[in-house]
Amino acid sequence: MAFCNVCGANIEEGADFCGKCGAAQRGSTGIRPNVVSAPGAPAPATGAKGGNSLKPLLIALGIILVVGAVAIAALTVIGLRIARQTRVRNRDGNVKIESPFGTVETTDNPADLARQLGVAIYPNAHVLKGNAANINVAGMHTVAAEFESDDPAKKVGEFYKNKFPDATVNVSQEDHYNIVSTEKNNLITINIEPRGGSTWIKIANISGKGVGSSSD
Repeated sequence: MAFCNVCGANIEEGADFCGKCGAAQRGSTGIRPNVVSAPGAPAPATGAKGGNSLKPLLIALGIILVVGAVAIAALTVIGLRIARQTRVRNRDGNVKIESPFGTVETTDNPADLARQLGVAIYPNAHVLKGNAANINVAGMHTVAAEFESDDPAKKVGEFYKNKFPDATVNVSQEDHYNIVSTEKNNLITINIEPRGGSTWIKIANISGKGVGSSSD
């Protein structure tokens, strides 16, 4: 004896349908009823993608911070090495600074300035304290100094025009003189201007390969 798969009534062994409810039976060759499956649980909602989009930005920011820290550390090390290799000497008011890049020397001694400048100093002019330097950097030698004279600017200008007859001379109406002399690997500039009842003279001599005129 068999039982109906649906209503549980007694049916004959091997029957295709239930005599009571008419339902098709399992294992029979007849038509089987449609079975409607119960709705499944809803799929879990996908997480927000905002967090994923921030990851590249955070990684890039981290890289920038690391590179910046390394650069600061490298500059600090370089600065310390330069500081260790830099020497400052002060002798009789003459200051000399020696560094890996070159030397800087200051002096207020007129005789030393005349020798270093290679330019005649105007008679009776006195050097302005703290405004003279002798610099050697990267194959370039620069000597610069400032002087003051009680003579008028025009007289001082004529003095240097005679010293450098081939120089380029520009004179303004206010007796401001700009004298430029160029020779092979050498450039001399002289600026003269009246100031407060006196005349200021600024002289710079720059020498080195590629400076000034390239002709013999």
